[in-house]
Amino acid sequence: MDTERASPRYTDIDLWEPSDILHAMIEGQMAAVAAVRAALPAIEQAALATEARLREGGRLIYVGAGTSGRLAVQDGAELIPTFNWPKERLLLLMAGGKDALLRSAENAEDEIGQAIQAIQQNAIGAPDVVIAVAASGTTPFTLTCLREAKSRGAFTIGIANNRDTPILIEADCSIWLDTGPEPVAGSTRMKAGTAQRAALNALSTLVMIRLGRVHEGLMVDVQAINAKLQRRSEHILIRLTGRTPQEVRGALERANGGVKLAVLLLHGCSVEEATSALDRAGGRLRTALKDVGSRAGSTDVLPIDDEVSPDVQDCP
Repeated sequence: MDTERASPRYTDIDLWEPSDILHAMIEGQMAAVAAVRAALPAIEQAALATEARLREGGRLIYVGAGTSGRLAVQDGAELIPTFNWPKERLLLLMAGGKDALLRSAENAEDEIGQAIQAIQQNAIGAPDVVIAVAASGTTPFTLTCLREAKSRGAFTIGIANNRDTPILIEADCSIWLDTGPEPVAGSTRMKAGTAQRAALNALSTLVMIRLGRVHEGLMVDVQAINAKLQRRSEHILIRLTGRTPQEVRGALERANGGVKLAVLLLHGCSVEEATSALDRAGGRLRTALKDVGSRAGSTDVLPIDDEVSPDVQDCP
């Protein structure tokens, strides 16, 4: 496995000057990002397939162990505050449980029985999506979760840093991140981890954008749960509608903090009309605005181009 192989280039790294060590590690990080760029077609396919299943009401499930698991859990957890992804539609399965997030539990990655139990207890199946992450591509806990979930009808995505490994071969959609050997052999928290973090970030963000949780580059599904996010919501509304701070605060209050709903209220909709428009639009504010404008014959809603969704094809 490339991630475990000692590279001759780094044989004497402990004798190098500190600046040379740092330069080598930064070069490795840049190579890791380049590996993600090479995998973009696979990431796009995985995102479109994920979008289709989440539109059917499926859950998003992240699975991993060790460093890969912690990176997977981090990506999933951030979807809630950033995109207001529903908690009940997110599962984070980490070998060793919550304790393994704060301290190493390397023996947990071999717990096949716990993996089967986790999939069965959470009733994972169609139309759920499972993202299984393992640098080696062979981690027993992660691989078993993938196999069990797939056998129950879930759509599976495998992310690994070694070519032709079981997680990549058996997943419905595979994302190979070719990061090669590490400066410190086997320390996949380095290049492999950076590539996994970037790939997960790109995958999940694309899915959220496709699901209408971003509008004009803004987090329109953000929930104002603290003062900073309250200000952000207000600024988003001012930018999108041109209304005064007092007006947007009133709209946010009527919308119970929902930015997309508040935008439609500021375009003259009632709460019921705005909610219905968003439901018809599948949560896409751009489509809802056009719908509202066409139904009301309003001239104060900017014309918006039709959105055309490409056919979604599962990965081969």
